[in-house]
Amino acid sequence: MTDLNEYECEMLDAVLEAFGIPDSLTRRQLLELFDQDEAMAFAMVQALHREGLVAESGKHGDYELPEKLILKPKGEKFLKEGGFVGRYRQEQQKPVVAGGTLAKLQQQNMRLQNEKLSGESQVRDLRKAVNNLQTRQYIWFVLIIVALIAGYLLGHR
Repeated sequence: MTDLNEYECEMLDAVLEAFGIPDSLTRRQLLELFDQDEAMAFAMVQALHREGLVAESGKHGDYELPEKLILKPKGEKFLKEGGFVGRYRQEQQKPVVAGGTLAKLQQQNMRLQNEKLSGESQVRDLRKAVNNLQTRQYIWFVLIIVALIAGYLLGHR
């Protein structure tokens, strides 16, 4: 499942949702779902078949769509439980465990480093803003004192 992106998961769920009352789709219906893109349709059917959610019926070659695709009860249950998108989102929310693959750990490390750099940059910017505001505050304080002294001196003449 980890080799599928969110768009592909949405497409697979759309195929599962397209099954009608007879729980089957014809080759023509599959092609309509994928705007006549047989390569994409074939890849999606293979993913569904690999998961054991559909069965193929009718004659077809190694790289062709079957004449009919039949939804297994497991496929209907899988879709009701959230389908591919639900499973994809669950996997995205899982924290990476220590036993995770090196690629996942490296990806998480890179993401955390980016977040750290972003946070440090925000802290620097906020410190600059605070320093500027403090400087302005001191200048106003000095100006007010100068104005008070000038007013006092002018008032006593």
